[in-house]
Amino acid sequence: MDFEMERFISALIDRSPPHALVHLQLVLIPVAIAFLIAFPVAVMLTRRRFMKYTDRVMTFFNMGQTIPPLAIIAVFFPFLGLGREPALFALTIYALLPIARNTLAGLKGVPQEIKEAARGVGMSEWEMLTKVEIPLSMPVVMAGVKISVVLTSGTAALGALVGGGGMGAVIFAGIDFFRAELIVAGTLIIAAIAIVLDRILTLIDSMLTPPHMKM
Repeated sequence: MDFEMERFISALIDRSPPHALVHLQLVLIPVAIAFLIAFPVAVMLTRRRFMKYTDRVMTFFNMGQTIPPLAIIAVFFPFLGLGREPALFALTIYALLPIARNTLAGLKGVPQEIKEAARGVGMSEWEMLTKVEIPLSMPVVMAGVKISVVLTSGTAALGALVGGGGMGAVIFAGIDFFRAELIVAGTLIIAAIAIVLDRILTLIDSMLTPPHMKM
């Protein structure tokens, strides 16, 4: 493949921005939905009443990570068809595991003596969860969200194969027409999206982390 700098710059400036906005949606929407599902479910699994379901639920989340997104789309094709919706659905399932696993690890990692101290000052189970356990586990939870964002940023490129759009449309156009400029431009923008979102989440993590836990 030949590489022309003018075509590369044109791909970055003229062709990529609309696709980049769609790609951003293909990352943010699934991760947000995955968080709204995985976080409360993982919190619930740390409560004594629901601990017995942990293995079954985590097996489901593991399956979502191991099955390729395109295979998920193929399974649900009769119900969802092609386009952005099935891509969002598949990416949401793909994003669940890191958030659920890190939420479980973070909550289980809260020292027992801290929980006992909270009980000693008269906190209810709900107060202990919201004022002690979740704040202390937040750095681990946010690490899971960041992993999910980075994974979804790369995987979202496959959404173009089912009509979901995004930067995958630019990359696959480059493959189809033997245009290295499009492939490189699409790859660089996907990497930039992942890096920028990771930095934003790091700032949010810093704001949510209790002061005494900051390095």
